[in-house]
Amino acid sequence: AELESDRLVVTVLDPPEPEAWPEVWRSEWRTEWPDAPVRTMPTLAAALREGRPATWPAGSPLEPALAEVGPGGLAVLPLPAGNRMAGACLIGWDAPHDIGADERTLLTAAANLAGQALTRARALDAEHELVGMLQRQLLPRRLPRLPGAVAVARYLPSTAGLELGGDWYDVIPLPDNHVALVIGDVQGHSAGAATLMGQMRTALRAYAVEGHPPDVVVSHANRLLVDLETDLFATCCYVDVDMEAGSAWCVRAGHLPPVLRHPDGRTEIAEAEGGPPLGVVWQCDFPMSPLRLQPGTLVALTTDGLVESPDSDIDAGMERFARQVAAADPADLGPVADALLGKALRSDDVALLLMRYDGMDTRPLRESWTVWRVPQAVGHARRFTRRTLRSWGVTEEIDAPLLAVSELVTNALVHTDGQVRLDLTLIGDRLRLAVADASPRSPVRPTSIGWEATGGRGILLVEAVSAAWGTLPVSGGKQVWAEFSVRR
Repeated sequence: AELESDRLVVTVLDPPEPEAWPEVWRSEWRTEWPDAPVRTMPTLAAALREGRPATWPAGSPLEPALAEVGPGGLAVLPLPAGNRMAGACLIGWDAPHDIGADERTLLTAAANLAGQALTRARALDAEHELVGMLQRQLLPRRLPRLPGAVAVARYLPSTAGLELGGDWYDVIPLPDNHVALVIGDVQGHSAGAATLMGQMRTALRAYAVEGHPPDVVVSHANRLLVDLETDLFATCCYVDVDMEAGSAWCVRAGHLPPVLRHPDGRTEIAEAEGGPPLGVVWQCDFPMSPLRLQPGTLVALTTDGLVESPDSDIDAGMERFARQVAAADPADLGPVADALLGKALRSDDVALLLMRYDGMDTRPLRESWTVWRVPQAVGHARRFTRRTLRSWGVTEEIDAPLLAVSELVTNALVHTDGQVRLDLTLIGDRLRLAVADASPRSPVRPTSIGWEATGGRGILLVEAVSAAWGTLPVSGGKQVWAEFSVRR
């Protein structure tokens, strides 16, 4: 019986059949005593308090829940675990039995061993729970829904050691229907490797959301890892996919290249240039390699735990992995991922990320305009917006978008320096206006404006006439956007 706070919970029953135990137990199974407060059983409470084995001969007056355990004699062995008690072991005899000195010594030694074993088992369970919780928190809970694509991911821990590794994956939605696919591996299998993995995943996501190109994202993550002054390094493969154009840029930092399965079943290992692993050299180049994706193309990213083994080198493993991807049916990626992992040797942890590019059913219409800092800049931006909307077939209810363009462009010209860009995007009946500038400071919505104030109403006007508005960080600055419902 294991001691949990002030309750004793039966952990092992021998024999395990309930019929072999006292009637009072069977009448209300697991309520009367295998799970009861210690204070309700004075015999056990006294033995645990004293910390010494106790024996009772046949016919001793005991609690009903204990009397039938050993009608011929009962031994209660406290299970010590350091300076506390882990629980108690009850041994009962059916026929009258006298416990001699040798037998008492044997029982005492067995109780000490059992207490230590139970403590180690509890510590191992707590360690596994901590490891599992840490791994679940560091990896994505679920993958996002993608425009024109489907993605699935799998992770298997190593079967050796702590079952905690540095492999990770991520899928990052980006503006303008871009998606970043990330997979990586931190050296080692330890809590330190897992912690560093979480830092690298967070850093890559943060740099990507800021709007940096793929090579800059990986370069920033490399410098961050070098500055952390850790003894570990990491490999990474970062793929930025343009869902509208069906193209992608791949950056490798000491990691395996993607495997592409084309719609006709032909499979290739992408010829993507690579840089050194992250955390090795502070100043280095991470070249970008183009990838072309046709609708129906399957992109497979994995870590070396799936393709490397003591019996074969990693190149042969990649060829084998490519053949397995070629034989798969990409219609349902879940079974494909399970089948690929089913062939893993599991001497190392494994991360696998699959994405099937289907193409977007409705491709957005886009136009951009660089706003020059001239006295007529706002008027030029309004004329560009009106002309673009007319070419898209939007001729009614354009006053609100034009007003928003005036206010957003004016704010950018007055309050920031550097280049200003106006982007227009139309998806179905949703129009998005975005003004990007070189200042990272977001516009502040005023809480109150007096009648005498000559400014400060621009954001309030944009908020009033638009369906939604907000700001996004972009490389070196920000983007202020507003959305409108229009009819074509």
